Amino acid sequence: AALDKVAKANDATPAEVSLAWLVAQPGVTAPIASATSVEQVKSLAKGVRLKLSDEDVELLTAAGK
Repeated sequence: AALDKVAKANDATPAEVSLAWLVAQPGVTAPIASATSVEQVKSLAKGVRLKLSDEDVELLTAAGK
């Protein structure tokens, strides 16, 4: 539910938000991801560029516990 809420608020897919959350974690400088289509590559690029608010990061982190 939290992932879908953050995705909708950021006009992004859950996969893009997941990648943005990962990049927002301390110590993560270059996530490793793979794609099998051009659309997936575009989505990965959007996820890396997406900057989540501190509140979004906290919400997603809490949801994962």
